[in-house]
Amino acid sequence: MKPLVKLKIDDQDVEAPEGTLIVDAAKKYGIDIPVFCYHPKMEPVGMCRMCLVDIGRPTRDRNTGDWVREADGSLKIQFGPKLETACTTPISEGMVVQGLTDKVIAARKDVIEFLLTSHPLDCPICDKGGECPLQNLTMQHGSGLSRYLYNEKSHLAKHVPLGELIMLDRERCIQCGRCVRFQDEIVDEPVIGFFQRGRSLEIVTFSEPGFDSYFSGNTTDICPVGALTTVDFRFEARPWEMKSAASICTHCPVGCNLTVNVRREARAGGETVIKRVMPRQNEKVNEIWICDKGRFAYHFAQSKERLSQPLVRKDGELVPVDWKEAVEAVVAGFSKAGQDFLALAGGRLSNEDLFNLEQLSKGLGGSSALYSRMAGGDLMAKVGVAQGTDFGSMGPETAILVVACDLHEEAPLWWLRVKLAAERGANLIVVNPRPTRLDKHAARTLRYTYGAESATILAMINALSAKRPDLAEPGSLSQEQQSIEEIAGLMAKSENVVIIYGSEGTGFETSQALAQACANLLAVTKHAGRPNNGLMAAWSTGNTQGAWDMGMRPLKDYGEAFRSAKAIYAVAADPLGDDPSLAETLQTDGFLVVQELFLTETAKRADVVLPALSFAEREGSYTNGARRVQRFYPAVWPMAQGEADYAITAEIGRGLGIDMEGRGASLVLARIAALIPDYSGINFTRLSEVSEQWPLVGRKDVYYGGTTYENSQGLGIELAPAAQRGEPIPLSWITPPEVKAGENGLLAIPVTRLLDRGQTVLPSLLLHVRIPQPGVMLNPQDAERLSIHEGDSLQVILKGAAVTAAAHLDENVPAGILLAPRSMGLPITGPEAVELHVGEPAPVQASGS
Repeated sequence: MKPLVKLKIDDQDVEAPEGTLIVDAAKKYGIDIPVFCYHPKMEPVGMCRMCLVDIGRPTRDRNTGDWVREADGSLKIQFGPKLETACTTPISEGMVVQGLTDKVIAARKDVIEFLLTSHPLDCPICDKGGECPLQNLTMQHGSGLSRYLYNEKSHLAKHVPLGELIMLDRERCIQCGRCVRFQDEIVDEPVIGFFQRGRSLEIVTFSEPGFDSYFSGNTTDICPVGALTTVDFRFEARPWEMKSAASICTHCPVGCNLTVNVRREARAGGETVIKRVMPRQNEKVNEIWICDKGRFAYHFAQSKERLSQPLVRKDGELVPVDWKEAVEAVVAGFSKAGQDFLALAGGRLSNEDLFNLEQLSKGLGGSSALYSRMAGGDLMAKVGVAQGTDFGSMGPETAILVVACDLHEEAPLWWLRVKLAAERGANLIVVNPRPTRLDKHAARTLRYTYGAESATILAMINALSAKRPDLAEPGSLSQEQQSIEEIAGLMAKSENVVIIYGSEGTGFETSQALAQACANLLAVTKHAGRPNNGLMAAWSTGNTQGAWDMGMRPLKDYGEAFRSAKAIYAVAADPLGDDPSLAETLQTDGFLVVQELFLTETAKRADVVLPALSFAEREGSYTNGARRVQRFYPAVWPMAQGEADYAITAEIGRGLGIDMEGRGASLVLARIAALIPDYSGINFTRLSEVSEQWPLVGRKDVYYGGTTYENSQGLGIELAPAAQRGEPIPLSWITPPEVKAGENGLLAIPVTRLLDRGQTVLPSLLLHVRIPQPGVMLNPQDAERLSIHEGDSLQVILKGAAVTAAAHLDENVPAGILLAPRSMGLPITGPEAVELHVGEPAPVQASGS
């Protein structure tokens, strides 16, 4: 820990760690030093000069080196001839900083005046009005008069699209560089930048498509003026007109903290509508950032395509009915099924929904299943990252292993935080069959063939064993073995180790073997049960871990389960939409109930369809991929005919004579805390607790950290894994199934794309340009062998299902591999033999990142 330094700022005694910048030291003591270009998450550049202060330093005797003192014994302070920037100057012992002198006040007034000479002064119509740093600082520090003529202002282009999601008003830009530096320093995607010089300087996009980044929306939060705005919020509302609700993103396992801004609107018939989604600060989860999927894909919550009332099949057609008739039909169908009952749950459900669903299954004597192709949630409860884990504190003492995971696509904010940890010195190891965006920041990379995920991790364990004779002579090892030995040695010697595994190319069985191998490696190297150590899973949905914790497990064969069940209760799961081949497994005389937001492919086959509420219309809790339980709150009034999933399930349970709680999410959580040991003592009050975070963003000043919201509604609670409680770690070795290519020599591999074609993404029309059209990727050598060209229209046939997709040639795809994104309607559940037929050329459309 750095030694503390004592100084004075505006006559107030201040104490902060050595190396702290003056502007940050002042902020911690509630002393405001105005800034425009400075941001606490980025390196200082001293461009805007708004933070000018008068700095005095203690003087030393040049001969003796001792401090020179005044007659009263105090240190003699010598002020410099010029003002200095507080955002670039570190504090020093005895320093005196003055920010309220006439010289400083005049300088700040001049800076504001200079900025306003090129500013359009269109505050009444600017989207930043009400939360604009320039507006606020002008009122506080600016002059009421200007020496410059209004008609001499430069007029630049307005409404310039930097991409499909971000608009630029060039004449509002004050060239602080925050947006450019964010994309360069934080995200390492320099897709925007400065162009030309002097008064002609402007922000432009260098990428095609424009502003090609999953994090573009964050630039609108940190922009200190209204130069950058999001397409969906532009001219839609003013900050003071909106109310806010705290929420949690469910699109990936990170569990980013959100603030949902809402407003009642006449054009919506007086209904409350969501106007925008903003980040909410949680330094242990998402800091102050969110990805564009979390920011823009909220539109599904108020889509006109939402189910609005219960449906029951009569004479072969689904017809609207009231809730009483629908529930009676469900109760009758489930009663007949008895023990031949299957509850199928999706990972976007809350803990309360999942718990009630599991209780209903137990009450009927049936079974429940999590609809997922990824395993290992039980191991997360044993060797998951321990309480106190924080990517922000990881440095050279920590090794981070990312295996079978394209983290940029599967969990963008984890990608961002892992990248930043690597830049602070953490040893990042990327183990994947193909290159990903994380490779650039890795200290070590290792390739394996698809299907050898667990074998590669187990080889690291073997490399640490002195019993292996081939390790006695390092020169005899192959290059791959040397890499494995080197990585294993690095992890064994590291003080801390975190392993993140994903679903790159895995199905349930291969994922199960991989998760166990990772747990074995943590156990062997003794890297479990301590902060900044343990396992993390890049689940495909926001609350998959919560489903595991509530007692649900994925199935090895969903088709077999469907065939044997007389009643299926599918909640937030669309198996037929994901895997059309499962349609044949549903019994024609079986009873199917679907509880959903939309009329999905599975819902179209149902006997009863029940309309559920979205995350924005209710409250509950989620457990993210690091096993942090977090609370979310209702933002808008619920749909008239919709109900929360836990409440619907409880009503069905009561009709079946099962004791279930459905009056409120907090009451369900109380039952969870009573029955599930890991959740003991958790309640909504504890989940709402907060503590001070640094940096101080989201405060009324808005200039310091941007419009990111302060977290006053809860930081969540980390669950302790069994290893942290001192329980032994079970070791086992699972052999994954053998995978074989088809007659054409190709093996289809499922991969994840952040912007997919799921039901919670497609309703956001502004994302459609960024959502890739159905397409598969293969190596140019395979393409040449099979006479396939870039953009060819292919008939991709798998397990009897055919999908038309465009061919994309990519040298990074291993030979013999066909990469197929999930959610494109292809029944790909793991490595599969695939058949291809070339059709007419299809237009090639640019995808997102």
